[in-house]
Amino acid sequence: MVVDNFSRWRIVNPLLFYQKVRSVQNGLSRIDDIVYSQLREALGRYTLTEIVAVERSTIMDEVTTKSNVLLGEYGIHIIDVRIKRTDLPQENQLAIYGRMKAERERQAKQYRSEGREEATKITTLADRQRAVILADARRAAEATRGEGEAAATAIYAQALSQDPDFYEFVRTMDAYKKTMKDQTQFVLTPQSEFFKYLQ
Repeated sequence: MVVDNFSRWRIVNPLLFYQKVRSVQNGLSRIDDIVYSQLREALGRYTLTEIVAVERSTIMDEVTTKSNVLLGEYGIHIIDVRIKRTDLPQENQLAIYGRMKAERERQAKQYRSEGREEATKITTLADRQRAVILADARRAAEATRGEGEAAATAIYAQALSQDPDFYEFVRTMDAYKKTMKDQTQFVLTPQSEFFKYLQ
């Protein structure tokens, strides 16, 4: 992680400061070394999420306290340490983006798999319902056909009982219609019972 930070500081013991570091430039160098090393050490104990969101003030207080212990021997007191910006190195960013992409692809694959599974369940249920509906429809159709045939038989029986000759004539005409379609040829004698109404 690349961290851009700043510190506010002051000289609390000018004589000690002069004896140890001699100049402000040297003092700044010493502050940078100590504060940055304390900051790196503290950041190493936390995750990126904790650093950015939750624990930042705790981390900064810890860095300030530890830096003051080390910089006290130079006559320097750190008032405050703050992070201006945190970035990931370019190679880390690419790796993180790669992991994010892989995770999204894994989730998408899982969602597609769950969708196919759900589609299979729905299709199976629909096929089962279709089979039940068709079976019920066939059963109802057969029942209706049976009722129709029973009604036709009853009508024929009634017709037979009222006029048996007419009934026989109608049935013979039906037989002619069924057997003589498509120019069917028969070899029968004219005296055949089959032709009695055509004589």
